[in-house]
Amino acid sequence: MVTFEGLPGAVAVSHLTVYDWPAADGQRGGTPHLHLTCSEGYVVVGGSGSVQTLTATGFRQTPLAPGALVWFTPGTIHRLVNEDGLRVVVLMQNSGLPEAGDAVLTLPPALLADPDAYRAAAALPPEGTEAAQERAARSRRDLAVEGFLGLCEAAEAGDPEPLAAFHRAAATLVRSQAAEWRARWERGAVLAAAATAAQIDALERGEWGQLAGARVREQRPVERGRFGMCGRLDVYQV
Repeated sequence: MVTFEGLPGAVAVSHLTVYDWPAADGQRGGTPHLHLTCSEGYVVVGGSGSVQTLTATGFRQTPLAPGALVWFTPGTIHRLVNEDGLRVVVLMQNSGLPEAGDAVLTLPPALLADPDAYRAAAALPPEGTEAAQERAARSRRDLAVEGFLGLCEAAEAGDPEPLAAFHRAAATLVRSQAAEWRARWERGAVLAAAATAAQIDALERGEWGQLAGARVREQRPVERGRFGMCGRLDVYQV
């Protein structure tokens, strides 16, 4: 019998307290970016704010308040804006892929065109003081906001090329990781789907013995307050 013991559907879960740092446009919040293969969802559990999104269909701003459920598909550039203590539970498709680099920040084009420069601008210090990590997180956030605002201005003016150029640059930056992502996906979402198929097959044969293998799992955050792209994260490792 195929088994899978991760979270339902091989999702990843984290708790996010959105940054309240002001940006150049006067709004407080996180780092604009997109995911190339993963849908993302927010369950708002506290505070208020919004998520700004940019796709080929244009810019959109969706209000966020407790109880709201918002999600978007791969390729959606998104930026969380914190108006008053915004906190969300984040659901990520394909647990393992986001952690393996399935995100590209909307940095200015010159940085996107140079993989080494991009990695240097997007990275946080692996070690050091919290103040140093905060400075690096704020710096990359500010660069990403700069690029995001440029993309939004072009979209508003009816020029699709800057967004298309960003998509091309993002795909180029991650292309070398595709084989690794496939292996992670096969160990996660594919295995989860295969386990459900095996369970349905067993029930069609009139078998019920697999039910005796039921288990309850529990986990506390393995890390609290990590500097993420959009805010401080409480992270679970499932």
